[in-house]
Amino acid sequence: MRRQPGPGARPARRPSGARPLAQRPLRLGSPRPRLRLVSLTLTLVLIAFVVRLLQVQAVDASAYAARAEQNRYVVHTLAAERGGITDRNGVALAISEDAYDITADPTMFSRKQLKIGDGPEQAAALLSPILGQSQADIVKKLRPQNTNSRYARLATRQTPQVWKQIKDLKSALAKKAETDKTTVNVLAGVFADPSSQRVYPNGDLAAGILGWVNADGQGGGGIEQELNKQLTGKDGKIRYAQSGGREVPTAGSTETPAVPGSDVELTIDRDIQWAAQHAITEQVQKSRADRGYVVVQDTRTGQILAMANSPGFDPNDLSKADGEALGNAALQDAYEPGSTAKVMSMAAVLQENAATPLTHVVVPNRLHRGDRLFQDDVDHDTWYLTLNGVLAKSSNIGTILATGQLGRTQSEADKVLYSYLRKFGIGSYTGLGFPGETPGILAPYQKWSTSQQYTIPFGQGFSINAVQAASVYSTIANGGVRIEPTLVRGTKGADGRFTPAHKPRQTRVVSEKTARTVAQMLESVVDDEQGTGIKARIPGYNVAGKTGTANRVDPATGRYRGYTSSFAGFAPADNPRITVYCAIQNATSGSYYGGQICGPIYKQVMEFALKTLQVPPTGAPAANLPVDYKP
Repeated sequence: MRRQPGPGARPARRPSGARPLAQRPLRLGSPRPRLRLVSLTLTLVLIAFVVRLLQVQAVDASAYAARAEQNRYVVHTLAAERGGITDRNGVALAISEDAYDITADPTMFSRKQLKIGDGPEQAAALLSPILGQSQADIVKKLRPQNTNSRYARLATRQTPQVWKQIKDLKSALAKKAETDKTTVNVLAGVFADPSSQRVYPNGDLAAGILGWVNADGQGGGGIEQELNKQLTGKDGKIRYAQSGGREVPTAGSTETPAVPGSDVELTIDRDIQWAAQHAITEQVQKSRADRGYVVVQDTRTGQILAMANSPGFDPNDLSKADGEALGNAALQDAYEPGSTAKVMSMAAVLQENAATPLTHVVVPNRLHRGDRLFQDDVDHDTWYLTLNGVLAKSSNIGTILATGQLGRTQSEADKVLYSYLRKFGIGSYTGLGFPGETPGILAPYQKWSTSQQYTIPFGQGFSINAVQAASVYSTIANGGVRIEPTLVRGTKGADGRFTPAHKPRQTRVVSEKTARTVAQMLESVVDDEQGTGIKARIPGYNVAGKTGTANRVDPATGRYRGYTSSFAGFAPADNPRITVYCAIQNATSGSYYGGQICGPIYKQVMEFALKTLQVPPTGAPAANLPVDYKP
């Protein structure tokens, strides 16, 4: 064991040749280890970045894409405001009011987003009483089959009050969630897109003309459907960034404004429409009839002033509408017109110079033609009538005899009569272009049966619609020139400019002389005591008119059952301005004769229209053509 030197001992001797410490040279460390360490560190960092990049772009790509989906640019459609519909005086008939489509982002109701599993159920429980839908239906929309769906429409065209209820409830939940961490705002993913709701201020007035707008915001009938493109306008778009279902204000947005639809001005007069609709509704109910219609037309322009149907419907609430009442029966019903069609037969006879109003016609009680025995609506002794009297007393037999003079043979007579029926617009569309309109049925004269050869002259064996029937009388009233009926006066675009509708086509059917003579004959129907239309008289005015009572084909069975009752005419007879046509289908209570149940409607509506349009009486004496003669 080495001994330690004690106190006072000598210091050990330094080896020979050794230098003092202060005289040793400094040696620098090698930099290579440090460089290796730095290089290794940088390599590890780069490897970490590469690994992370691979993880982001390959391994976790879908997860990050899903997160990006929560914060992205979205595009929403800006619905164009639907154009309004007014009457000829600018009175609103259909308007659009502010509304909202209630929407949702289904991804915001997921367990991952809300941290709860029953988010859709909780949201549905809150929304159900407000939207009036079952909870189950709302849950289905919030949990779509496509789990990536970002858009669900919960309800369309809701009132601002409905959206305010949801918005207030949504805000209340958000505030509570800020202070109470156990509360979840299950309505955070519910939003509203501005929309519009179609409103018909006058309820069921003119519903058959206007139609309605369906759940998709498209016209479902009537003018709404016919002019849907003009009324709809052009939708716009807005593009913005959203995060968590909310717009990011700093991200900016781009917007293409919506172009509002054009306003449509109709030819109808709201007040005359009301009078016609009120009158026909009362009579249909009183007669316990299937339905009825009234058409009012301006004889000088062809414009429809009213087109009323009963029963009708309220386009504001289609859920209460009778399916059979939807549509416009005045244009969609095809039926045999009966004696109101005799005016065309008389016009043909006069135009062809086959007879004059004073021509004598011997009318027996029965007439054998072809395989049938024809009769008038009442049994009678032999009548000795003028041609004017045949029309005034509405004799079927007299009309058969008169039209038989149109040709040397029955076939020639059929051909001539057919040509006039076609000129009057029978068997053709009216020109209105209305959805569901029927052109009626008129077979070519070569295909007329033996029976039709003799029934068509007095209004059986072919079919028409109510507007066609009114147009026939307007043609006579307009001096023998048929003007295609019109319902639209024009449109006003987003720029405020009014574009008039195209002028209707005009066709001369008979001469002005023939038309004037027929008008005088129609006066006898109303003015003469032997006429069938005395209930259509209007004090102070000369009235031209014709009654009709036709056997009616039951649409359900295809067989004759019941009657079509009608009345058609114009006034003032010597200076015509207005045509009114009325028809009632299958009256089952009280009288079913056209003069009895439609004559008073004609008078009521005509009087109202004359006053509304301020048409004064002419003061001219009645024509007073003779009805009969002494043999």
